[in-house]
Amino acid sequence: MALRDPHRPDVQRHRLTRLADVLGHVFAQPDLLDEALTHASAAKRRHRGYERLEFLGDRVLGLILADALLKTFPKEREGDIAKRHARLVSRNALVHVARAIELGAALRVSKGEEGARTNEAVLADAMEAVIAALYLDGGLDVAHAFVTGRWKELIDADAAPPRDAKTRLQEWAQARGLGLPTYVEIEASGPAHEPRRTIEARIAGHNPASGSGRSKREAEQAAAAALLAEVAADG
Repeated sequence: MALRDPHRPDVQRHRLTRLADVLGHVFAQPDLLDEALTHASAAKRRHRGYERLEFLGDRVLGLILADALLKTFPKEREGDIAKRHARLVSRNALVHVARAIELGAALRVSKGEEGARTNEAVLADAMEAVIAALYLDGGLDVAHAFVTGRWKELIDADAAPPRDAKTRLQEWAQARGLGLPTYVEIEASGPAHEPRRTIEARIAGHNPASGSGRSKREAEQAAAAALLAEVAADG
């Protein structure tokens, strides 16, 4: 028996239907979900890529989670809420949810880009785009129901506000009398709509470590996490 071509239209429609069921929403405009799942490699006149929806979904997700955190932790300070929020909108959180709903299997990709289905950057971006599609098709209530349902486990996971990598690295260095860590940008690349920055974290007496991200903040956090891993390995 011949294997079904994963790029056939009927196969893609089946994938969209399955994902819509998982999302818990019947789309009045199914093309929105299709757009949210279209990788740049498969974008054409009929199937526009997910970048525009990703932009909107990032804002929708941020709003919903900010509201949920203020209600869940009414006595916490703004700074602690901000730390929780940063973790919940991070790539790791987006990828966690994307994998839980098997989003990668529903992506529309070109025949030479099957690896995009498991690429963390792609999964995170497409997850934001799907949230935007829910918002545009069903309104804020529909997007809110999905986000609060799928992010509840992550919200409940931290009894205390998380400490970000930069804070933990600073505490580690100061406890050993090494002074404050410094951060130096060593590379900036990528197009304007998808910039990539690489930053090096440095502490006296230790080899530096680098990290990359779409913003200076994200790259610094990645560099701090990398340096923490290295100093921990060194004992």
